[in-house]
Amino acid sequence: MDTAKLKQTALQMVAKGKGILAADESNGTCNKRFNVLGIPETEDMRRTWRDLLLTTEGNEQYLSGVILFDETIRQKASDGTPFTEVLLKKGIIPGIKVDKGPVDLAGHPGEVVTQGLDGLRERFAEYKAMGAGFAKWRAVVTIDTEKNLPTDACLRANADVLAMYALLAQEAGIVPMLEPEVILDGVHTIATAEAVTARAIKILFEEMKKYDVYLPGVILKTSMVVPGKKSGEAMVATDVATRTARVLKENVPAEVGGVVFLSGGQSSLEATQNLNEIAKCGPYPWGVTYSYSRGIQQPVLDLWKGDVSMSTEAKVVYMKRLAESSAASLGTYGA
Repeated sequence: MDTAKLKQTALQMVAKGKGILAADESNGTCNKRFNVLGIPETEDMRRTWRDLLLTTEGNEQYLSGVILFDETIRQKASDGTPFTEVLLKKGIIPGIKVDKGPVDLAGHPGEVVTQGLDGLRERFAEYKAMGAGFAKWRAVVTIDTEKNLPTDACLRANADVLAMYALLAQEAGIVPMLEPEVILDGVHTIATAEAVTARAIKILFEEMKKYDVYLPGVILKTSMVVPGKKSGEAMVATDVATRTARVLKENVPAEVGGVVFLSGGQSSLEATQNLNEIAKCGPYPWGVTYSYSRGIQQPVLDLWKGDVSMSTEAKVVYMKRLAESSAASLGTYGA
């Protein structure tokens, strides 16, 4: 294992003022977003959409990496260049989503564990040959206060799987991104979200250390601490930031390669304002930045709507969202 290379890649992923675009939606999820806007749900249209995101001139100013889906990493830009080559030429690290989604956790109704370890060593070898420098694995953490969820058993089961995934990734020379996503749907308070996020991250790194995962070659992709969407609590950026910073500083080992945030159902504005306040709560022992999907993509997709004649205007909105996210990662948004 080349630990120096893993550490270097992780540091590059959280380079100051840059972040990671999550363009790894499954075909089903991408099609759902297309359906709402009347965009044809075809492979070629998905390729055309990803082409816009990946080939826009200047996006390398704000992107250190892009997470791709299996379909996308095999596709080519309009000029015939493989998407991975497009990114590498810009100095952007291609990443790949490798988990195969959640399944019910036996004996724990309402909880899930992520699958996808079978054959992962072989898949990593293929993705590495394609140019992937990092990978992503998502675990799903659901809060249900009436049922006392999540259980420690669920958090530990997912952490064990994340640790095995991380070891296989590092063996292949690929930086593992660990994503324990605390789902913001629900009626839970922000105080409950803070407690659950802290537990999830604490247990995650207990398992990482147990399995001897090389922490400087790991990226944590975490939820911000926000109230449940149905809680009736207002989302206040300074409160989100204070609680999120506290969770991270108390539970993420200092040697970890970096921390990135998912937008997780927040609006683009909320994700930007919250990140901006989180950045102001530093300094942190690791780089802190964004890894947004809808938080960057949605305003662009809403304008584009599958109409190639709108690509130029859509790229303007896309670059604006990237610039705003970059400023937020530095704590200078709106300054």
